[in-house]
Amino acid sequence: MGWTGPEDLANERIYQTTRTDELLSRRAAELGISRRRLLKMMAAGGASLAMGGLLPRTAGIARAQGSSEPLVVKPTPPEYFIDFGSNQEMRWEAMYGRGYLVPNELFFVRNHTRTPRIDVATWRLKVEGSGVSRPLELTYDELLAMPSTSVIRYVECAGNGRSFFETAYGRKAQGTQWRLGAIGVAEWTGVPLGEVLDRAQVKRTAQDVMPEGLDDLKVRRPMSMTKALADDTLLVYAMNGEPLPPDHGFPVRVLTPGWVGVANVKWVGRIQVSEEPLFSPWNTDSYVLIGPDYEPQPPAKGPVLSDQSIKSALELAWGARLAAGTHLIRGRSWSPFGRISRVEYSVDGGHSWREARLHEPNLAKAGARWDFEWNASPGEQTIRVRATDEAGHAQTEQVPWNEQGYLYNAVVDHPVVVA
Repeated sequence: MGWTGPEDLANERIYQTTRTDELLSRRAAELGISRRRLLKMMAAGGASLAMGGLLPRTAGIARAQGSSEPLVVKPTPPEYFIDFGSNQEMRWEAMYGRGYLVPNELFFVRNHTRTPRIDVATWRLKVEGSGVSRPLELTYDELLAMPSTSVIRYVECAGNGRSFFETAYGRKAQGTQWRLGAIGVAEWTGVPLGEVLDRAQVKRTAQDVMPEGLDDLKVRRPMSMTKALADDTLLVYAMNGEPLPPDHGFPVRVLTPGWVGVANVKWVGRIQVSEEPLFSPWNTDSYVLIGPDYEPQPPAKGPVLSDQSIKSALELAWGARLAAGTHLIRGRSWSPFGRISRVEYSVDGGHSWREARLHEPNLAKAGARWDFEWNASPGEQTIRVRATDEAGHAQTEQVPWNEQGYLYNAVVDHPVVVA
């Protein structure tokens, strides 16, 4: 492939900052004003005028209505899922005693609208835009015939843990009130995105790649060329050894390990490759941090989300009822930054901490399982867990408030009633 570019743009935070700076500088030059003046105009409410049509249309991000099709295709019985309509949260207690991978039937569902039903016989993947010399249109069989690979990675909604903002601040954040079940680890099989881009003859001047879904809202979010060419950025067609289920992106979805869940676009039908920076409503209006601790970063309303955050969850029902005595407590921790190096637990409100036993496999961008014995005394108890990864990232005691409830990774008090 002829493309070369800055390797650090594989980091989404650096990528988003770089693209924002480029866009602002370009528009300021077109208007013949300073970058500082442009920022003042935007802060005064003239963002649309100042950006002169460079910003994406944001209407229609709300859930589509009116279809008689079910919101979710697969069975979501209440013993396995918490029902949020088009979103279904996995109950962690369903994973107790299971293996490392989350079975497809237990995997959480995050939809911006209902699950589309796509006819694979007529489905086409279009690769086009100013950044390619040879636009492509691939059938499903043509994609499956290309070289493939399999990786084990997690996918997690950026709002996983959102409900705990209300617990911590007494204010409910916008969006689905997930606890911690909007995450799943699977083995994903597909074609490296770089292989497809290579066949489309990406230009040396290409900057951004933006997959677009075939759902009602055409969810789309750009990435750098560097991220698109990463070995584990895939066009996925199989999940845990089975064809990709409809709720998880059939016939094809994107896998972008380490980036927030929305970047793993489902039901992909188009990939735009551009010589110019790309933006979408999903990295300007939504999936940005808005709150008193965050400043706007035009054209985005706040800092754009990048990597998820290190978290832990107990494989135990919320408000579980246990008999007094010794129990084997199990759980999992995960991080986008590397392997889990240590997990600690407290059963006395955080006054003392002990180390849990880690178990293999312990994979980067997939996480680790752990357990400990707990001699539970009668009464209303809480269990606290905190994890640290090999890069030194650790769960915190507090997370700053943001309106859309993203990236909550503070230590959680998990309630248990012991009788």
